[in-house]
Amino acid sequence: MTSCHLVLGAAGLLLLIGLVMVFSASSIEAALADEPAWAPGVKQLVLACIGLGAMVVAMRLPVGLVRRWAPIGLIVVVVLLVLVLIPGIGQERNGARQWISLGVTDFQPSELGKLVFALWGAHVIALRERYLTTTSLLVPVVPVFALLSLLLILEPDFGGVVSLGLVLVGLLWAGGMPLRWFGAFAGVAAVAIVVMVQAAPYRMERITAFLDPFADPTDTGFQAIRGMYALATGGLWGVGLGNSAMKWNILPEAESDYIFAILGEELGFLGCLVVVTLYGVLAYAGFRIARRSADRFVQLACVAITVWLTGQATMNMGYVVGLLPVTGVTLPLISAGGTSLILTLFIVGLLARFARSEPAAVEHLRTAERSRLARLLMPAPSTAVDQVRPRRFPADAVPERPVVGTPRTVSHARGGASRRSPVRTEAPSGAGGAIRPRGASARTPPGAPAPRQRPVAPRGRPGGDR
Repeated sequence: MTSCHLVLGAAGLLLLIGLVMVFSASSIEAALADEPAWAPGVKQLVLACIGLGAMVVAMRLPVGLVRRWAPIGLIVVVVLLVLVLIPGIGQERNGARQWISLGVTDFQPSELGKLVFALWGAHVIALRERYLTTTSLLVPVVPVFALLSLLLILEPDFGGVVSLGLVLVGLLWAGGMPLRWFGAFAGVAAVAIVVMVQAAPYRMERITAFLDPFADPTDTGFQAIRGMYALATGGLWGVGLGNSAMKWNILPEAESDYIFAILGEELGFLGCLVVVTLYGVLAYAGFRIARRSADRFVQLACVAITVWLTGQATMNMGYVVGLLPVTGVTLPLISAGGTSLILTLFIVGLLARFARSEPAAVEHLRTAERSRLARLLMPAPSTAVDQVRPRRFPADAVPERPVVGTPRTVSHARGGASRRSPVRTEAPSGAGGAIRPRGASARTPPGAPAPRQRPVAPRGRPGGDR
């Protein structure tokens, strides 16, 4: 259960740090707006509780159910991304129409789109991987990525497009895409970025502010310079929790986009190092689950989700310290937000659910004595591989060659005890694979009766077997 504990432990500590920092970073702005200083922090706490409920639900979801609903979820996401562009339905802020008001909070369909695209892409690649060609990996994953990116650009949400690109990179990397194709994609992405930057003046301003923020310190470089000042003021130990000066309406978006700067000012370099280390632990746990899992869908989904979360965190911290252009993405589990926080906690629950699908974890959950609450929150999976539509064979037949990337659980009997272990398998030929009687195997288990031989007619006899 090491992978599950690493995921829950790292995510829990990041969430705790995020709640404390949102309380600190938003208190002054709320007080200056004649609101209770604790109101934004309490709102974030309520959203975190909702997210924890979503995480518990994700920890109990069967993997097969997630795969079956992924295509339907993709259709829903496309509809929501179209609806958010309609005036009156989509809420416009700072020139972007990205939110749908739910009364209590605002819902951002692009955040849901990243998760659904990761799950749907993993499902499609896992189904088509038996053909093991570049075309089977690119189609239809890349066209769907292009469609979602077009809808995000119309909002516009350039940061969402970059995050969605991270999901695509994770899927293709886990799917075995050759490195030369990644080079081609990097060239196409560079050309597309240049075109989008030239089409929108504000994107060009972000690029120039990244190259030289002090060239226009009162306009385009204002936020970047204040973020650097906050980090420089913090030093090694920080000025103390709650003692930030930049949150007095000096640093815009201090509780969301630039919360890492407030964290560095109040907790210093050591606080930033703790946050970076926790994201590293979360990344290690995600790749560990992918490496140890026996389910191909779980492997693909874990890599895509891990690349997305850690990549988005890297982008946020990168533009705060001045290493990357400002993209407006939030810091997962730490920045203030409604949809992003709830969905990130749901993703953490999915990673914990995938960790319980490791063969060793399945065996432990079946045999170890656990409390009733532990069994309720984390029930033992029935198998290490949860098929969408399991293939049924006759009772007296087995597939001649098992299926690629679809490990199955087999039992080994020795001395009356039984154990389960994953078996890696290979793709069947043809549509359904050849079927042969069990007795036809070249390897017969020790102690098993010899297979019955069918009489063969002499050669040359009419109607005889050849």
